[in-house]
Amino acid sequence: MDRLVVMKTFVTVAKSSSFSAAARELAISGSLVSRHVADLERQIGVRLVNRTARSVSLTDTGTEYAEFAARILGEIDEQDRSLSHSQEVAEGTLSIICPKWIGTLEVGDAIAAFAIEHPKIRVRFELGGMSDRNYDFLERGYDVAFHTRDLRDSNVLLRRVSELPFVLAASKDYVARHGAPANIAELREHECVMHPNDPVWRLGEAEHTIHYKVQDPAVVANSYLVIEKLVETGCGIALIPRRPAQERLEAGELVEILPDSPPPARALYVVHGPGGRTPERVRVFLEFMTTWFRNREA
Repeated sequence: MDRLVVMKTFVTVAKSSSFSAAARELAISGSLVSRHVADLERQIGVRLVNRTARSVSLTDTGTEYAEFAARILGEIDEQDRSLSHSQEVAEGTLSIICPKWIGTLEVGDAIAAFAIEHPKIRVRFELGGMSDRNYDFLERGYDVAFHTRDLRDSNVLLRRVSELPFVLAASKDYVARHGAPANIAELREHECVMHPNDPVWRLGEAEHTIHYKVQDPAVVANSYLVIEKLVETGCGIALIPRRPAQERLEAGELVEILPDSPPPARALYVVHGPGGRTPERVRVFLEFMTTWFRNREA
């Protein structure tokens, strides 16, 4: 029989000095109370109570064990209350993992804003090192992860917090020297700068979407910040996040290429573990990210 169950029964008997009173308090039968105590005595290997027709008293060992059991059960209850409280307040450590290319964009700004607004939450933010397994971040001790792909996995829950718009762009100088492609097919005649995660560019919308495979790129770089710098210096045409480049697009330093076939935006998700109540620090983080990106987009 479960050790904690019989310990609780024994402590109740010790307090009331009666099997029947203990049975009423625990809402179980007197015979079950007697069975619990007998089972505990068998587990320990000593007699804990003196039974007579009219009363129940503790042996010396029983008195010692009752004090021990009451202390253990009290500590368990206190730990349960502490853990329950930690789920209800926005404090403690929040561990976040994010693909490097997202983290160096707006997500980094959002994390900084969150840390300032919630100083009682200690943020651990790691870029890169993500696994192909959707739930791997949970096994590695992270509370949440950022993703830009749809996840269909019962092991995780996800919230869509934003969209990341992209733009096909080149520098003004590049267009002045080489011209701009009139259609997607003419991209083959131009220098292209490519992210290794984006060897195929999706251009156009809905049924007009075309998948263009970049052939022999001029430069391959695994950072969109670096790719944007390469574009600015005239190295070629590249697919880059729109919002960080918006000021240079508006100033004419960068030129949007094939504006009639824009690349689709990518959904940004925050993923967390399922089951039970979501810890308050995670819930607060989800709400903050949703609001922060909504305000940013507005």
